[in-house]
Amino acid sequence: MTAPSASSATPTGGSRPDGAPSSTLAVLKGHGTQNDFVLVDDRAGDLDLTPELVRALADRRAGVGGDGVIRLVASRALPEGAASLVEDPRAVWFMDYRNADGSVAEMCGNGVRVVARLAEHVGAWDGSGELVLGTRAGVRRVRRVTDPTGRGADWYAVDMGPWHLPGGAGAVEAGGDAEVTVRGLDVVRPGLSVDLGNPHTVLVLADAGELARADLSVAPDVVPEPPRGTNVELVVPLGERTEADGGLTGVVRMRVHERGVGETRSCGTGACAAALAVRTWAGAGAPDVWTVEVPGGTVRVRVLDGGHVELAGPAVLVAEAVVDLEALPR
Repeated sequence: MTAPSASSATPTGGSRPDGAPSSTLAVLKGHGTQNDFVLVDDRAGDLDLTPELVRALADRRAGVGGDGVIRLVASRALPEGAASLVEDPRAVWFMDYRNADGSVAEMCGNGVRVVARLAEHVGAWDGSGELVLGTRAGVRRVRRVTDPTGRGADWYAVDMGPWHLPGGAGAVEAGGDAEVTVRGLDVVRPGLSVDLGNPHTVLVLADAGELARADLSVAPDVVPEPPRGTNVELVVPLGERTEADGGLTGVVRMRVHERGVGETRSCGTGACAAALAVRTWAGAGAPDVWTVEVPGGTVRVRVLDGGHVELAGPAVLVAEAVVDLEALPR
């Protein structure tokens, strides 16, 4: 791989001297709390992003490597994008997200922040006001925010849209609506389903030792099995802290197994699901703001009015490259 200039980054990479189409693809690599992605600036909608190409690009040994592949594309170029434009005509750009196994995914909370950073980088957004993005889970609105850690990172906050508990009040009263078996843990645990446009199952553990013992190299067994599969979050509540303004912030630590990927260093929608589940279990008086510690860093989850939830965290671009498509695994 060789580094291109930002202005030369095109999905097809130009042509060979004999006039035939080039077999290269310009990509970028980025991450949000180490949930990493291969990024493609395809605003013209020229790229045929097949499952085979996604798997090859995401391959960590023979490709670029990533938890998924995200294409920034014009909303008008996709049927799903047309629906986004109906929801909000400002959603001219669409986040086309694929899991590492090539499957299509509805949304990714870390990924949408990284796409916002990509849009800034390529000049599709100037970083002011809101970036309105189409996704398969509905329109998402992103804005720049101050890094609360004081480290000077590029932080972005995303209104993740509405969330709900598929099992309703009955699941809350019962402590969950699923039974989850995790390799390395000796008993079946109750899990609570949380939907953020994509499915999650959250189970609480007693302490950090249990969290460390869990083997997420294989997918946890969830019964009943959700029709679209599910991401599974293992959470340890760490209590609450009082902020300088007197407000309370809840703190949880999390690991996650993402459907179609495996264990990842972070999951944005999973962090929201974890905070929302613990807040639900805690009952009246629980904080509306949560810090979620993941192996790849820290994100902030805030419960908004109207049944929405906000996710804030860093987004980093680490490289630009030109990929030789003929050298990718087949």
